[in-house]
Amino acid sequence: MEATRRKLVWVERQDFYGWGCSECAWVFNTAGPPIGESIDEMKSHYEQRRDMAFKSHVCVEHPKAKKPKI
Repeated sequence: MEATRRKLVWVERQDFYGWGCSECAWVFNTAGPPIGESIDEMKSHYEQRRDMAFKSHVCVEHPKAKKPKI
């Protein structure tokens, strides 16, 4: 998968609200409590962790579910 094609997108499903990949089923799951001394610092750390996880994920490891044939 060409990395430039995929984008970080907001995902809303019955079981998940958060950031995910536009090209596969990868979603960002936070690990642990927010880190930082202020809201701005917590937001910055969250965005850094999210962006690093997105850049390093491999789409073929997170295939989208196939739609059932009708």
